[in-house]
Amino acid sequence: EVQLVESGGGLVQAGESLRLSCAASGFVFSDYALGWFRQAPGKEREGIGCISPSDDKTYYADSVKGRFTISSDTAKKTLYLHISSLKPEDTGVYYCAADRSLAHTILVVKTTPKSVGMDYWGKGTLVTVSS
Repeated sequence: EVQLVESGGGLVQAGESLRLSCAASGFVFSDYALGWFRQAPGKEREGIGCISPSDDKTYYADSVKGRFTISSDTAKKTLYLHISSLKPEDTGVYYCAADRSLAHTILVVKTTPKSVGMDYWGKGTLVTVSS
């Protein structure tokens, strides 16, 4: 059974940093591209970025460049999202997703919410940033 399980969310103060994790199981981690997405309260889901664990190539949406860093650990089959200098507008549910195609994953990151067709999705972890 394929599973993507996000963790690391919670209540944080503005200005702090946070690392989210996404533990993967049930598929060959290095064969997939993995992406992070988020959905703020009352807003549509947006793409953050993605990584190809086989070669560590990363792509970030223009709206988040600078404060978000995506990494992965193939041995642990875990995807990470580090967010620095958190802002109240970073509040939302953060999701990880996997797809066999890096090109498709980049497209989904760019075009979300118009395109959300990834192979697998996690259930999300809530991040709340207080001012």
